[in-house]
Amino acid sequence: MGLFSGNQKLEPMHYGEVFGVWTALSVAKGQLAAYQVYYNHAGDEELKKFISDMVDNLIKPTIEENEILLKQNSVGLPVAPPEKSEANREDIPIGARIMDPEIATAVSKDIAQGLIADSQLIGQCIREDIAMMYGQFHMKKAQMGARLLKIMKEKGWLVPPPLHKSSKSNQTD
Repeated sequence: MGLFSGNQKLEPMHYGEVFGVWTALSVAKGQLAAYQVYYNHAGDEELKKFISDMVDNLIKPTIEENEILLKQNSVGLPVAPPEKSEANREDIPIGARIMDPEIATAVSKDIAQGLIADSQLIGQCIREDIAMMYGQFHMKKAQMGARLLKIMKEKGWLVPPPLHKSSKSNQTD
């Protein structure tokens, strides 16, 4: 029997897959702690709900699935920063608070970077199960990104790049 005999879970991960999954796990563990801080600083209830949904529906499942995969393949896990306790926003001095638009922008950046990282890992996978797992992560991130974009537009937090307006008077035949 050859190396790729059909049972993907028995196929070895290649170094790129190991590094990609390990890195994604390390990032997700860092995001869990960071988003707990964001939750404590957020004042907008819709943003707090979004952060909570990100943690419960994306970050924690990502951590769990990646840990299982790495353990099954005898790969050591990255260390995790300690989880943050809940705090009362009013106890955080105003000058030290992370403001809601800053939180939304940071989370938006994380989602965009995560989409690129997921796509890159999908592209280098030789194990279909890993590619499919990251395809699911990618889809969840895209959905959460669209939801956050809507929130940012509604709240006036989106800072667009310069907009291009073409006028018919500037165009020549």
